[in-house]
Amino acid sequence: MAYQTIVLNPYLARGTLTALARFQGSKCDDFTDEEPGKILHEVRGGELTRLGEKPYGPYYGTADATQLWLILLSEYWRWTGDDEFVRALRDNALAALNWIDRYGDRDGDGYVEYATRSPEGLGNQCWRDSWDGIQFADAELPILPIATCEIQGYTYDAKLRMAELADGPLAHPALAARLRAEARQLFERFNRDFWIEERGGYYAVGLDGDKRPIDSMTSSMGHLLWSGIVPADRAPIVARQLMSEPMFSGWGIRTLSTDDRGYNPIGYHSGTVWPHETSLIAAGLTRYGFRTEVNRLALAMLEAAAAFDFRLPETFAGHSRTHGRFPVPYPTPCSPQAWATGAPVLMMRAMLAAEARNGELVVDPCLPDEIGRVLITRLHAFGKRWNIEAIGTIGHVRLTT
Repeated sequence: MAYQTIVLNPYLARGTLTALARFQGSKCDDFTDEEPGKILHEVRGGELTRLGEKPYGPYYGTADATQLWLILLSEYWRWTGDDEFVRALRDNALAALNWIDRYGDRDGDGYVEYATRSPEGLGNQCWRDSWDGIQFADAELPILPIATCEIQGYTYDAKLRMAELADGPLAHPALAARLRAEARQLFERFNRDFWIEERGGYYAVGLDGDKRPIDSMTSSMGHLLWSGIVPADRAPIVARQLMSEPMFSGWGIRTLSTDDRGYNPIGYHSGTVWPHETSLIAAGLTRYGFRTEVNRLALAMLEAAAAFDFRLPETFAGHSRTHGRFPVPYPTPCSPQAWATGAPVLMMRAMLAAEARNGELVVDPCLPDEIGRVLITRLHAFGKRWNIEAIGTIGHVRLTT
């Protein structure tokens, strides 16, 4: 949510970065999956946690939070120019980079994999963390460790962003050069090993413990657009797959294609639609210039929100829009939920193509007629307040203080 809402106010991101840095892993602990430099997955305070029966105080079973923490640090800096804050978290950032290469890449193949060491740990340690969140097209479950595609995208983005910080407030040009070289190598390796030519071309959701491509078609390839690891010539293919009938329900992007055997419209990560994920995909589509597709997603999500009293739930069913006039609720969603709440903000940012560059806010709007005029006042960026006004493809940014 801190990333999704940074266009409104970057100080939620600052607090999030500080809090997570305070709990950054410092040792190896099999029960909690803690490792030095690793950012936590979750914290709970129930009886079983306090008694040591459950590992949630905190639990570190995630292979992507560390990269996402680095991405958020970079995004906060881009919107604030706060060099001092970045330098204050220098040791945390370097520890996070070290975790990626030393602990995240478990077998030295250049990919970040996961496999829990805890008897109470999560089997899947990506955002699709349900027991069947990662599966082959025939519904077979892969063996551990697993390297999912979006984690590699996050790693690529994190290294490029940290190179930018190393050239800037961290004043470490040698680190910047190394990180850019590693990102280039990852880009080439990833696009060789994860691309599948069948079914019109798409990215495998991951590689299993035997390095077999996990060939289900999933929403995770939309995260790759957000991270920028997709080559320009493949981006139209990915965009077309995401907006195809098996993937786009008419309300949002399904987590799993309807053509895959394991598809279940109310499966937690095997066919449902997650508003937060659809917003990330929209941001990725904007990055590659697919503005019409972004507008389709934004309008679909706005219309879906109306069925939930304009409070989007964590997830809802992946049934096709042609089957009814409203999205089918998921039986037990979290509502409200933070990153579902942040989805409309990131959607709006995607439609506006709002970015912070060199101390200025810039927009390149592409708003559908149904949205009409947009006015956002007193945005926080670079210690100042800004107004954004846009209609259609015309936008203006004005400094207010």
